[in-house]
Amino acid sequence: MAQTDVLLTKEPAPQTVPPCELPAKEYEVARNTGAYTSSGLATAGFRTAKYLLEEWFQNCYARYHQAFADRDQSERQRHESQQLASETQALAQRTQQDSTRRVGERLQDMHGWKSELQREVEALAAETDLLLAQRQRLERALDATEVPFSIATDNLQCRERRQHPNLVRDYVETELLKVPAAFGGRDLWAQRGGARQFMWTSQTPPPAPPQCLKNSYSSRKPSARTKGTCPEAELIRNIQELLKRTIMQAVSQIRLNRERKETCEMDWSDKVEAYNIDETCGRYHSQSTQVQAHPHSTAFQESASTPETWAKFTQDNLCRAQRERLASANLRVLVDCILRDTSEDLRLQCDAVNLAFGRRCEELEDARHKLQQHLHKTLREITDQEHNVAALKQAIKDKEAPLRVAQTRLYLRSHRPNVELCRDAAQFRLVSEVEELNMSLAALREKLLEAEQSLRNLEDTHMSLEKDITAMTNSLFIDRQKCMAHRTRYPTILQLAGYQ
Repeated sequence: MAQTDVLLTKEPAPQTVPPCELPAKEYEVARNTGAYTSSGLATAGFRTAKYLLEEWFQNCYARYHQAFADRDQSERQRHESQQLASETQALAQRTQQDSTRRVGERLQDMHGWKSELQREVEALAAETDLLLAQRQRLERALDATEVPFSIATDNLQCRERRQHPNLVRDYVETELLKVPAAFGGRDLWAQRGGARQFMWTSQTPPPAPPQCLKNSYSSRKPSARTKGTCPEAELIRNIQELLKRTIMQAVSQIRLNRERKETCEMDWSDKVEAYNIDETCGRYHSQSTQVQAHPHSTAFQESASTPETWAKFTQDNLCRAQRERLASANLRVLVDCILRDTSEDLRLQCDAVNLAFGRRCEELEDARHKLQQHLHKTLREITDQEHNVAALKQAIKDKEAPLRVAQTRLYLRSHRPNVELCRDAAQFRLVSEVEELNMSLAALREKLLEAEQSLRNLEDTHMSLEKDITAMTNSLFIDRQKCMAHRTRYPTILQLAGYQ
């Protein structure tokens, strides 16, 4: 950058001695006062009008000397004028050449700064376009998270309609209610970064993205779950809140990028205008016809800057623009990390829930198949037990006739007269026969009661099995036809990452 070599504080000394008048030479003239002077009264009228011969010669010599002195002074004045004219001409040429050189150096400086500003403006424009694309990804990802939230809440609401005893807190509900973190005992959400926060401003250099990512889920984890709450939905809401904060940060960064770009463009525009002015000034020379006299143009304006402040102004603009561009690049890296981690974690949780649904449906299908087998066997057992009850009733009925016969015999034998009323062997046998028949009837009636109770138990079991089969069929319908069919609409990882 061109700098002033010597700081002038006063007017420079002249190169030549200025011309001045020579001292007048005094001549002594001899007066006519001797013995032969005409000092009488007769010559009184002629004495003042005439000079002596010596006076005439002295006067001529004085004229000669004056003419010589005037010519000498004129020649010296001409020589000095010519020398001064040539010196001033050379000085003017040197000054003009030096001014042209300084203007050229200034043009080089302005061209360098102008090129730097132009490159920075183009870099800021490209960076702003990239950040705008990232903001669109964030907006698409935010819209895509509404589908997982509706799916999670719909699954929980549908599973609330399961019938007893299938209204259980199984691992499907655990996967739906828990934070998508534990797979094989590892906290993937915390290890992969999870829902992260970033706190930095553009006035300070931002840290690297891995250090500025924070796990915000642990601070938002609910202390206790109540009925109707959905931590997975709360997780999705936290992710949506994080995406909204990131969008706000991106919008703010885009605004700062555009402000710095506008500042650099204004500086670049001023430098282009000044460059054109200095370029025009650099083409002017003494033979130019466009030049005019401007007597007051040498006065410095109070608002004029110095070369140091001029360079510092542009350097500060470039530094601020580069700082915002670096902050924008770091923010883009942060957005990539957030979108990648949130999309992968949501898809991992979706796969885990789908796997849990598949396992649960297999268990329900297997349990229903076994219940149906038991129901079929129970129905056959009910049929057999009904036949058994009918057989027992028939056996009891068959024992009533022999009992009546034995009782009738004993009754008739009790009417034998006098000594004929004997306790003979026939009497004892009839009594034992009645007792045996009564014992048989009691045993048959007890067995009949047991058979009827068993039949009632079988019928209750039949009703319970049918109810359980109906409940499992309903649970299978909810899990397979409602929940799993709805989960097929879960966004892909590209949609969750904002690419679609």
